[in-house]
Amino acid sequence: MNDESLLSLLEDLAYKLGIEVRYEYVNWEGSSSAGGLCRLQGEYVLIIDFQATTKDKIMVIIEALKQFDLGDIYIKPVIRKLLEGSKE
Repeated sequence: MNDESLLSLLEDLAYKLGIEVRYEYVNWEGSSSAGGLCRLQGEYVLIIDFQATTKDKIMVIIEALKQFDLGDIYIKPVIRKLLEGSKE
């Protein structure tokens, strides 16, 4: 599976969990982060630097999704392996 398809699947999963994904210009002085999860007015928002590489965008979403209970949601096996940290 290519990175663009993987990113799309992760974005879809985030939306299913009620997480808004925003791609914005992020200029955190002194930080090398490509984004992160926050709560705005009680809603989860995942802010990702639009200039980040596709791989970095994928990693930001994976790290955010790991914070949620995903046990009762169908997730494609390739995505579940990433979320569980499997290197297979």
